[in-house]
Amino acid sequence: MDQLDKLENISIYILREAYRDFKNLGMLWSIGKDSTALLWLARKAFFGHVPFPLIHIDTKFKIPEMIEYRDRLVKDWKLNLIFGSNFDALEKKETFPHGNTDRIKCCKNLKSEALKHVLSGEWQRYRFDHKAQAYLPDKNNAPFTGVIVGVRADEEGSRSKERYFSPRDVRSDWGIDDQPPEFWNQFKTDFAPGTHVRIHPLLDWTELNIWEYIYRENIPVVPLYFDSGKGKRYRSLGCYPCTSPVDSTAKNVADIIEELRSGKFANIAERSGREQDKEGGGTLEELRRDGYM
Repeated sequence: MDQLDKLENISIYILREAYRDFKNLGMLWSIGKDSTALLWLARKAFFGHVPFPLIHIDTKFKIPEMIEYRDRLVKDWKLNLIFGSNFDALEKKETFPHGNTDRIKCCKNLKSEALKHVLSGEWQRYRFDHKAQAYLPDKNNAPFTGVIVGVRADEEGSRSKERYFSPRDVRSDWGIDDQPPEFWNQFKTDFAPGTHVRIHPLLDWTELNIWEYIYRENIPVVPLYFDSGKGKRYRSLGCYPCTSPVDSTAKNVADIIEELRSGKFANIAERSGREQDKEGGGTLEELRRDGYM
């Protein structure tokens, strides 16, 4: 059994444990490489069927190719997708692209706040109706008690402090110093009523592992990850006003793997193109304490 097989087996085990122990379970799908690899693992874990809804927090500023890819996969794979947005902040133009706030406040409005209220069922959610081929208001506003997330410990400092089963309080706030210990394959999945739990099946995967798995499994990803001829590609995807591509001539998954193995990005953070990560020290951890992914 090679390293990818071991990682796959652990992730599938975590997914099945989560499905067994959490009644109202969902999975966040950001449309990036990690959450799409996680979606593929979920389909494997449950024999081609994903038995819980996918949740996408739509800031309305995602790169258009991301939304096109999302909707195509939803239709092709018959996915149960829910999306939600902070429509109030968008209507009031309380966003960085509108020039009415800074990047961090914009992230709190369109990501952290949207995520918390959509998960709790306090804000209107929209579900893709395969018969109507359209997103319609979701009549089920039950709160999610467990949410599966494609977080990796190596991606960013605050994420290395996560557990496979990481509890949040009723408002989804994260107490980093109050995380349960996890030994080998022994995980705490029994939490007090009102606890919201984030589940991280990809915690021990690396960026290289993800791309090797995408290559092995032939998983379709957003073309933005590849150079289209300008010597640029995206390494991490986000909102278009705050996300920049990196210098790269990688035109396919094999090229990306070769780049990573060569050490080209050894001293360059994976999220170096995400401007909100540069707005002062510790800001991403602050966002994550407040509910951000």
